[in-house]
Amino acid sequence: MCIALAAVVLTLVPYAIAPFYRFIDPVSTPMLWRWATGAQVERVVVPLSRISPALRLAVIVAEDGSFCRNPGIDLGAIRDALRQSGDVGEARGASTITQQTAKNLFLWQGRSFIRKALEIPLALWLNLVLPKRRILEIYLNIAEWGPNGEVGAEAGARWAFGKSARELTPHEAAELAAILPNPVQRSARTPDLLVRRLAGLYVRRAAEFSTLDACVRGP
Repeated sequence: MCIALAAVVLTLVPYAIAPFYRFIDPVSTPMLWRWATGAQVERVVVPLSRISPALRLAVIVAEDGSFCRNPGIDLGAIRDALRQSGDVGEARGASTITQQTAKNLFLWQGRSFIRKALEIPLALWLNLVLPKRRILEIYLNIAEWGPNGEVGAEAGARWAFGKSARELTPHEAAELAAILPNPVQRSARTPDLLVRRLAGLYVRRAAEFSTLDACVRGP
Protein backbone atom coordinates (compact mmCIF):
# COMPACT_ATOMS: atom_id res chain seq x y z
CA MET A 1 0.00 0.00 0.00
CA CYS A 2 2.76 2.42 0.96
CA ILE A 3 4.69 1.58 -2.20
CA ALA A 4 1.61 2.15 -4.35
CA LEU A 5 0.92 5.49 -2.63
CA ALA A 6 4.53 6.59 -3.11
CA ALA A 7 4.33 5.68 -6.81
CA VAL A 8 1.14 7.73 -7.23
CA VAL A 9 2.72 10.73 -5.48
CA LEU A 10 5.86 10.53 -7.62
CA THR A 11 3.73 10.33 -10.75
CA LEU A 12 1.68 13.38 -9.81
CA VAL A 13 4.55 15.61 -8.60
CA PRO A 14 5.56 16.72 -12.14
CA TYR A 15 2.01 17.89 -12.81
CA ALA A 16 2.13 20.08 -9.72
CA ILE A 17 5.56 21.48 -10.53
CA ALA A 18 5.14 22.15 -14.24
CA PRO A 19 3.02 25.36 -14.02
CA PHE A 20 5.77 27.03 -11.99
CA TYR A 21 8.19 26.54 -14.89
CA ARG A 22 6.47 29.46 -16.56
CA PHE A 23 8.59 31.60 -14.22
CA ILE A 24 11.31 29.27 -12.86
CA ASP A 25 14.22 27.98 -14.93
CA PRO A 26 14.24 24.20 -14.36
CA VAL A 27 17.04 21.68 -14.44
CA SER A 28 16.86 18.38 -16.27
CA THR A 29 17.17 14.84 -14.97
CA PRO A 30 20.41 14.32 -16.99
CA MET A 31 21.85 17.41 -15.29
CA LEU A 32 20.86 16.09 -11.87
CA TRP A 33 22.46 12.75 -12.70
CA ARG A 34 25.70 14.42 -13.79
CA TRP A 35 25.84 16.45 -10.59
CA ALA A 36 25.12 13.34 -8.51
CA THR A 37 27.97 11.46 -10.18
CA GLY A 38 30.41 14.38 -9.98
CA ALA A 39 30.43 14.99 -13.73
CA GLN A 40 30.83 18.45 -15.24
CA VAL A 41 27.83 20.60 -16.14
CA GLU A 42 28.32 23.82 -18.07
CA ARG A 43 25.16 25.83 -18.51
CA VAL A 44 24.19 29.48 -18.96
CA VAL A 45 20.43 30.04 -19.04
CA VAL A 46 19.39 32.64 -21.60
CA PRO A 47 15.94 33.89 -22.63
CA LEU A 48 14.64 33.07 -26.07
CA SER A 49 15.24 36.69 -27.10
CA ARG A 50 18.99 36.07 -26.69
CA ILE A 51 19.00 32.97 -28.88
CA SER A 52 19.43 33.37 -32.62
CA PRO A 53 16.11 33.09 -34.48
CA ALA A 54 18.00 30.83 -36.86
CA LEU A 55 18.54 28.29 -34.07
CA ARG A 56 14.90 28.39 -32.99
CA LEU A 57 13.79 27.66 -36.55
CA ALA A 58 16.49 25.05 -37.21
CA VAL A 59 15.53 23.07 -34.10
CA ILE A 60 11.84 23.13 -35.01
CA VAL A 61 12.64 22.07 -38.58
CA ALA A 62 14.89 19.26 -37.35
CA GLU A 63 12.95 18.03 -34.33
CA ASP A 64 9.26 18.87 -34.66
CA GLY A 65 7.90 20.55 -37.76
CA SER A 66 4.38 20.62 -36.33
CA PHE A 67 5.47 22.21 -33.05
CA CYS A 68 3.33 25.32 -33.44
CA ARG A 69 0.26 23.29 -34.39
CA ASN A 70 0.35 20.15 -32.28
CA PRO A 71 -1.06 19.82 -28.73
CA GLY A 72 2.25 18.53 -27.38
CA ILE A 73 2.16 15.18 -29.17
CA ASP A 74 1.94 14.08 -32.79
CA LEU A 75 -0.52 11.19 -32.97
CA GLY A 76 0.38 10.33 -36.55
CA ALA A 77 4.07 10.06 -35.73
CA ILE A 78 3.29 7.96 -32.65
CA ARG A 79 1.22 5.52 -34.71
CA ASP A 80 4.03 5.22 -37.25
CA ALA A 81 6.58 4.63 -34.49
CA LEU A 82 4.45 1.91 -32.91
CA ARG A 83 4.09 0.15 -36.26
CA GLN A 84 7.86 0.30 -36.70
CA SER A 85 8.69 -0.90 -33.18
CA GLY A 86 11.12 -3.77 -33.08
CA ASP A 87 11.62 -5.71 -29.89
CA VAL A 88 8.84 -5.78 -27.33
CA GLY A 89 9.24 -2.88 -24.92
CA GLU A 90 10.88 -0.55 -27.40
CA ALA A 91 9.23 2.42 -29.09
CA ARG A 92 11.23 4.41 -31.62
CA GLY A 93 11.02 8.07 -32.46
CA ALA A 94 7.81 10.12 -32.60
CA SER A 95 8.86 12.55 -29.88
CA THR A 96 7.81 16.17 -30.30
CA ILE A 97 9.81 19.00 -28.76
CA THR A 98 7.26 19.10 -25.94
CA GLN A 99 7.65 15.37 -25.32
CA GLN A 100 11.43 15.70 -25.27
CA THR A 101 11.10 18.56 -22.82
CA ALA A 102 8.85 16.47 -20.57
CA LYS A 103 11.28 13.55 -20.74
CA ASN A 104 14.32 15.69 -19.93
CA LEU A 105 12.56 17.45 -17.06
CA PHE A 106 10.85 14.54 -15.34
CA LEU A 107 11.76 11.13 -16.75
CA TRP A 108 14.72 8.95 -17.64
CA GLN A 109 16.64 8.46 -20.87
CA GLY A 110 16.29 5.41 -23.08
CA ARG A 111 13.36 4.00 -25.04
CA SER A 112 10.49 2.02 -23.58
CA PHE A 113 6.72 1.89 -23.72
CA ILE A 114 6.58 2.61 -19.99
CA ARG A 115 8.48 5.86 -20.31
CA LYS A 116 6.48 6.80 -23.40
CA ALA A 117 3.23 6.12 -21.53
CA LEU A 118 4.32 8.56 -18.81
CA GLU A 119 5.76 11.06 -21.28
CA ILE A 120 2.66 11.54 -23.46
CA PRO A 121 0.26 12.87 -20.77
CA LEU A 122 3.06 15.00 -19.35
CA ALA A 123 3.60 16.56 -22.77
CA LEU A 124 -0.11 17.29 -23.09
CA TRP A 125 -0.02 18.91 -19.64
CA LEU A 126 3.04 21.03 -20.45
CA ASN A 127 1.34 22.22 -23.61
CA LEU A 128 -1.71 23.17 -21.56
CA VAL A 129 0.03 25.08 -18.75
CA LEU A 130 2.97 26.63 -20.62
CA PRO A 131 3.03 28.82 -23.75
CA LYS A 132 4.75 27.39 -26.81
CA ARG A 133 7.42 30.08 -26.57
CA ARG A 134 8.25 29.06 -23.00
CA ILE A 135 8.35 25.34 -23.87
CA LEU A 136 10.89 25.98 -26.62
CA GLU A 137 12.86 28.30 -24.34
CA ILE A 138 13.09 25.59 -21.68
CA TYR A 139 14.01 22.95 -24.25
CA LEU A 140 16.81 25.03 -25.73
CA ASN A 141 18.19 25.62 -22.23
CA ILE A 142 18.15 21.98 -21.08
CA ALA A 143 19.16 20.11 -24.25
CA GLU A 144 22.70 18.71 -24.25
CA TRP A 145 24.89 20.26 -26.94
CA GLY A 146 28.34 19.00 -26.15
CA PRO A 147 30.25 15.89 -25.04
CA ASN A 148 31.35 17.22 -21.66
CA GLY A 149 28.16 18.47 -20.04
CA GLU A 150 27.55 21.49 -22.25
CA VAL A 151 23.86 22.04 -21.55
CA GLY A 152 21.72 24.62 -23.31
CA ALA A 153 22.13 26.64 -26.47
CA GLU A 154 24.49 29.20 -24.95
CA ALA A 155 27.00 26.63 -23.69
CA GLY A 156 26.65 24.66 -26.92
CA ALA A 157 27.31 27.70 -29.11
CA ARG A 158 30.30 28.75 -27.04
CA TRP A 159 31.79 25.25 -27.12
CA ALA A 160 31.23 24.66 -30.83
CA PHE A 161 31.84 28.13 -32.28
CA GLY A 162 33.27 30.32 -29.53
CA LYS A 163 30.36 32.72 -29.71
CA SER A 164 27.05 33.49 -28.05
CA ALA A 165 23.86 31.71 -29.10
CA ARG A 166 22.44 35.03 -30.26
CA GLU A 167 25.25 35.39 -32.84
CA LEU A 168 24.80 32.06 -34.60
CA THR A 169 24.49 32.06 -38.38
CA PRO A 170 21.83 29.91 -40.07
CA HIS A 171 24.43 27.29 -41.01
CA GLU A 172 25.91 27.16 -37.49
CA ALA A 173 22.40 26.88 -36.07
CA ALA A 174 21.66 24.01 -38.43
CA GLU A 175 24.84 22.20 -37.37
CA LEU A 176 23.81 22.48 -33.72
CA ALA A 177 20.35 21.15 -34.58
CA ALA A 178 21.97 18.23 -36.40
CA ILE A 179 23.79 16.98 -33.30
CA LEU A 180 20.82 17.03 -30.91
CA PRO A 181 20.14 13.28 -31.07
CA ASN A 182 23.63 12.49 -29.75
CA PRO A 183 26.04 15.33 -28.86
CA VAL A 184 28.65 12.80 -27.78
CA GLN A 185 28.95 11.01 -31.11
CA ARG A 186 28.07 14.04 -33.26
CA SER A 187 29.88 17.37 -33.10
CA ALA A 188 29.21 20.84 -34.45
CA ARG A 189 32.74 21.80 -33.46
CA THR A 190 34.27 19.18 -35.76
CA PRO A 191 31.31 18.18 -37.98
CA ASP A 192 31.56 14.94 -39.92
CA LEU A 193 29.91 14.24 -43.26
CA LEU A 194 26.56 13.29 -41.66
CA VAL A 195 26.36 16.50 -39.61
CA ARG A 196 27.29 18.61 -42.62
CA ARG A 197 24.68 16.90 -44.80
CA LEU A 198 21.97 17.29 -42.17
CA ALA A 199 22.91 20.92 -41.62
CA GLY A 200 22.58 21.61 -45.33
CA LEU A 201 19.18 19.91 -45.36
CA TYR A 202 17.97 21.96 -42.37
CA VAL A 203 19.17 25.22 -43.92
CA ARG A 204 17.18 24.45 -47.07
CA ARG A 205 14.09 23.41 -45.12
CA ALA A 206 14.31 26.51 -42.91
CA ALA A 207 14.33 28.69 -46.02
CA GLU A 208 11.41 26.78 -47.52
CA PHE A 209 9.32 26.58 -44.34
CA SER A 210 10.27 29.87 -42.73
CA THR A 211 6.97 30.26 -40.86
CA LEU A 212 7.23 27.04 -38.81
CA ASP A 213 8.42 29.11 -35.84
CA ALA A 214 5.59 31.66 -36.03
CA CYS A 215 4.28 30.77 -32.55
CA VAL A 216 7.60 31.58 -30.84
CA ARG A 217 8.49 34.81 -32.58
CA GLY A 218 8.81 37.90 -30.48
CA PRO A 219 11.30 40.39 -29.11
